[in-house]
Amino acid sequence: MSNPWLREMWRVLVMFAALLVTGLLFGAVAWFLLLGLLIYLGWHLYNLYLLQRWLVEGKRFHPPESHGVWDDVFERIYRLQKRNRKRKRNLGRMLKRFQTATAALPDATIVLGPNRDIEWWNASARDILELRSPRDIGQRIDNLLRHPRFIEYLNKGDFSQSVVIPSPSDYSISLAVSVVPYGENRQLVVARDITRLERLEQARRDFVANVSHELRSPLTVISGYLESLLEEQGEDPVWGKSLRSMSNQTDRMRDIVDDLLLLSRLETGRQHDDPETVDVPGMLAQIMEEAARISGEEGHCFKREVNTNLGLRGNELELRSAFSNLVFNAVRYTPPGGTINVRWKETEAGPCFEVEDAGIGIAAHHIPRLTERFYRVDAGRSRRSGGTGLGLAIVKHVLLRHDANLAIESTPGKGSTFRCQFSGERKLALPGEKDLRQH
Repeated sequence: MSNPWLREMWRVLVMFAALLVTGLLFGAVAWFLLLGLLIYLGWHLYNLYLLQRWLVEGKRFHPPESHGVWDDVFERIYRLQKRNRKRKRNLGRMLKRFQTATAALPDATIVLGPNRDIEWWNASARDILELRSPRDIGQRIDNLLRHPRFIEYLNKGDFSQSVVIPSPSDYSISLAVSVVPYGENRQLVVARDITRLERLEQARRDFVANVSHELRSPLTVISGYLESLLEEQGEDPVWGKSLRSMSNQTDRMRDIVDDLLLLSRLETGRQHDDPETVDVPGMLAQIMEEAARISGEEGHCFKREVNTNLGLRGNELELRSAFSNLVFNAVRYTPPGGTINVRWKETEAGPCFEVEDAGIGIAAHHIPRLTERFYRVDAGRSRRSGGTGLGLAIVKHVLLRHDANLAIESTPGKGSTFRCQFSGERKLALPGEKDLRQH
């Protein structure tokens, strides 16, 4: 028991002892004890009144004057108030610094409350998103930014990536909008103007597409002349080898141009609103036949595990390009006699296509960059094998257009596994019984 309460107990005991003695002298012990109890209760009620008035009015910083345990209670509340006021001042200064720093940011920044209601924004948000005070304070963010992509992004709850939408103030401005959760059910919305970046990227895509298109005609002419020369001089010991090398390099350049044009179409082309019915098992059968011809005398061992009842909704030409790139890469990078496993199966997440090879493998630091254009783990080996360096970039873009993702697992010296995971919404049941075939 604390000292104030000990003193209070002694005060009560002394008071009632005095009242008891006085009551014995006057022969009215009960009346004097009742009078003392009423006085003590009235003193407590008076102090409760002082406490309630002090807390309600909130204007007086210093506590009421009292004695005993109530003096200690007032003093402790006073100290709590001082600490809270100090903490409040510190928080106010921190909030002011935060708002000052955020206001200076070039990106539009909005602070959302627990119910996605707008609490604050900086000057950039006012200009780019046309927010006005006090009209928009307390409004839900999805009532003001109504673009379908943003609404879907907000409701999905996966904020690992940003979403690109046009600015509501000017549709020629593109914004990359990110949501950053913080605190307890609070969020920070950051919108960055990426119009210049998008224009530069579009200019790059147009340049690649135009150059690739212009290269096709001269390559066709060169290839035609080389074929004629090979027919005439192919057996010549001096010119034959040179002409065959020139023809091979021309074919390789033509493949690069074709892949660049395909990438350009994938990047700029509109996604198909009405996906086709893709017979993936039939497509894989044709791809495996082509892979066997590419393998030729190297004698790779091909194994298939195909669910013949499982199809896909999408674009058949794009999917064929992606799947064939993965299978042909496995042939190029697997030593003669090595095993290549091709699987088409259904998982809990949805349809899944896998290619597992027994090739040279890939070091972990290369894997994040494999889908970049012309990125090569071993440039010399890739060129010798006839690769263009664009295959995995094509695979990535095809999968993005089909709401799928590419996962790569590899161990140097043991081989690699490339896995294309599609969503369950893309699944399509083909007629016939389920059949997992292994060859």
